[in-house]
Amino acid sequence: MSFSGDAKSELCRTAIQRSCCAKAEAHGILLFCNTFQKNMIRIVTENRAFAGRLPRLFHKAFGIAFDSVPDDLAGTAKLTFEITESKKIESIINTFGFSMEQTLSLHINFGLLEEDCCRVSFLRGVFLAGGSVTDPTKRYHMEFVTSHYKVSRELEALLMDMGFVSRETVRSGNFVTYFKQSEHIEDLLTLLGAPVVAMEIMAAKVEKNLRNEMNRRVNCDTANVGKAVDAAQEQLAAIRALERSGRLEELPQKLQETAAQRRRYPEMTLGQLAASFDPPLTKSCLNHRLRKLIELARQEQQEA
Repeated sequence: MSFSGDAKSELCRTAIQRSCCAKAEAHGILLFCNTFQKNMIRIVTENRAFAGRLPRLFHKAFGIAFDSVPDDLAGTAKLTFEITESKKIESIINTFGFSMEQTLSLHINFGLLEEDCCRVSFLRGVFLAGGSVTDPTKRYHMEFVTSHYKVSRELEALLMDMGFVSRETVRSGNFVTYFKQSEHIEDLLTLLGAPVVAMEIMAAKVEKNLRNEMNRRVNCDTANVGKAVDAAQEQLAAIRALERSGRLEELPQKLQETAAQRRRYPEMTLGQLAASFDPPLTKSCLNHRLRKLIELARQEQQEA
């Protein structure tokens, strides 16, 4: 099962208790399902938990049964539920404040969403029918898709009123409301009733951050090692140049000792090399001596 499927399955474990919340959840489902028209209601899903929830939800919300249900919930990939009886559809349409006599221009009936619990139930229905969430190990993305422009705009307003700032786009003629902030996705899934899935997103984010920090440190250490190697090579080249010209033997004792120590320990970093002296030198002192050797070697080359 996909990560999105896991989220929907967890949401479907939320008990259907109050009839007002059942109506709100069914309202969200119908506005985001495959077909909601005067002559047909069709809900298609691949999620078995959602398929098992639908008959109980519609019975609680409207006191009606689907005219067509899948024969085997564990069978085909896509499970289709249909209502075709006109009286049932009319009852549902009237419940949501629409009219069979008028053109069915769908919109969110905010009168059904006055209670906080009903708002949450509505959004749960929206996600179950038209939502998805991406595996957080790949990216952070949660979206709701509907073919109704007015519904999309009203959903944006509802989410904003609840403290969730979404983005909108159009894809293949459908209107998409989406989130890319992991915090909003975590909070919204927790609110809707999927805290386990929300925790998986949090865990994935922590793991990503740790991995990125480790990579950053490794890259930083690698870069520092590279700089140390380059610096040591430059110092050794300067020492060899001074030795070839015979100038090294004429240098002060401290510089000769420094050259000898660097040649003895070419792999050491500046700090390690400074500690190898007896008594130990400071990094600043050693760095000054090595720079002096490089400067003298350059002078030697210019004079040659």
